[in-house]
Amino acid sequence: MGESVARRIVVFADPEGGPPPDAETLAPLADFGAVEVYHEPPATPDARLEAARGAQVIINAAPLAWGYRMLSQLPELEMLSLSSVGTDMVNLGAARDLGVTVAHQGGNTAPIVAEHEFALLLAAAKRLGVHTAEIRAGRWTRHETVYLGGKRLGVIGTGNTGSRMAELARAIGMEVVAWSFHPSEEKARALGLRYIELDELLATSDAVSLHVASSDETRGMIGREQLARMKRGAILVNGSRGDVVDTDALVGALRSGHLGAAALDVFDPEPLPADHPLRALEQVVLSPHIADNNAEGHAFMLGDAVANAVAFLQGRPQNVVT
Repeated sequence: MGESVARRIVVFADPEGGPPPDAETLAPLADFGAVEVYHEPPATPDARLEAARGAQVIINAAPLAWGYRMLSQLPELEMLSLSSVGTDMVNLGAARDLGVTVAHQGGNTAPIVAEHEFALLLAAAKRLGVHTAEIRAGRWTRHETVYLGGKRLGVIGTGNTGSRMAELARAIGMEVVAWSFHPSEEKARALGLRYIELDELLATSDAVSLHVASSDETRGMIGREQLARMKRGAILVNGSRGDVVDTDALVGALRSGHLGAAALDVFDPEPLPADHPLRALEQVVLSPHIADNNAEGHAFMLGDAVANAVAFLQGRPQNVVT
């Protein structure tokens, strides 16, 4: 690995993810080899495989999946740089076995994502979705709303985004408690929160927000049992990954009235099918996985993906997940 070895670097851009990659953003890659940009992702897996063949580095800015079949047919691939925090589009076990380094985003987009998730919490508490629909329908239905000041927010996962969510909640006077796989007394002091057991968090929080990555440990971690433990009338916010929550159980908890509301930016599956029951529940606020879909978010994500690729090519890998 070194600057003297010319490499083929392929960038799969996201046509729906903001402006196309510009020359200035991609310029740091030019020192390491030929850069080829696909502004429209190849239409089929075979076409993508052909486009990626021979590449030593791939920057994955588009929502493309990289499973064992794909990775195993790219023997020259050394590094896959993701323009996302989530890594669920990559078979990490296969990448590890095949010697492919995978890097994801650092914490640059955390304030952007947390701001969106905080907005979802506010929208659910104030029932903005149903109020907007009622006014547009010519009605003046004044539903009661929830004042969040003085209420308890339970934050599940205190990485970059969860930490920022805690700060935003405290700024409006909420009490914040948290659960994490890796609780830290230092972080608790810095954020002004307490770490408690998950069962206690669910049972005592007026709102719960999820900030964990999709993994074998977290898939379905909020199921029927966990939803039943939540306070009656509580709000669930999910901006992490859709499969962290059992969707059928969530629909049941909302229909029964046990949960007061849900605010969701991620779903299982995505896109949410047209006939999905979540679409019909008026106490649910929905956004189509767009927490970082803004000019700042796009710039951070592509810029970070390029920086991670450059760091790898310089022999100092960063933000590596495998």
